[in-house]
Amino acid sequence: MHPRLRRFIPTREQIHDNRWLSWLRPHLMHPRLWHFSRRGVSVGVGLGVFFGLLVPIAQIPFAAGAAVMLRANVPAAIGSTLVTNPVTFAPIYVLAHRVGARLLGVDHVETPDYSAPPVAVIEPQARWWHQVWSGLLALGPPLLLGLSLFAVIAGFLTYALIMLAWRLKTTWAWKYRKRKTSKSNP
Repeated sequence: MHPRLRRFIPTREQIHDNRWLSWLRPHLMHPRLWHFSRRGVSVGVGLGVFFGLLVPIAQIPFAAGAAVMLRANVPAAIGSTLVTNPVTFAPIYVLAHRVGARLLGVDHVETPDYSAPPVAVIEPQARWWHQVWSGLLALGPPLLLGLSLFAVIAGFLTYALIMLAWRLKTTWAWKYRKRKTSKSNP
C-alpha cells in the first residue's frame, strides 16, 4: 500500500487501544482482517462496493461488520464504500431509479406539486404532506430494485476483477523473475 494512504488507516494497535471498540476487540484483532492478500482484498472491496451502493446511510459499519464476519480485509471494505460520495451519489441513484422503473414497467412516477407553500397549513393530513409522502413512496420500489441490482452486480464484478488483476500481476511477476534469472545464469 502507498505510504501516503497508509497514514490514514488506523493501525491494529490504535484499534486495540480504542476504548469505544473494546467490546469488539476479540473479533477485530484477527490477523487476516488486516493482511493484504488476494482473497481478503477482493472480498473486502466487493463487500464495500456492495454496501456502498445498497445502503445510503451507515455504509462503513455494515461493510466492516460483513468483512469481520467473512474474514475479509477491513480497510479495503471501508475504503471501497466511498464509491458513493457527494459527487457520485445523485447520478447513481437517478440511474438506479431509471433501471428499476424500466424493470418494473413503470413509465412515469407521479411527482408531487410543490407549488403551494406549506407555511399556512398546520393540520397533519395536509394536502402538500400527502403529496410529498406519495411521491417518496412512488420512488421507493424502482429505486430499491435498481440499487439492489447495481449493488449485486458491482460487488461481484469488482471481486472478480480484483482477483483477476491480482492473478495477472502475480503471473507477470513470476515470468519476469524467471526470465531475469535465466538471463543471468547461462
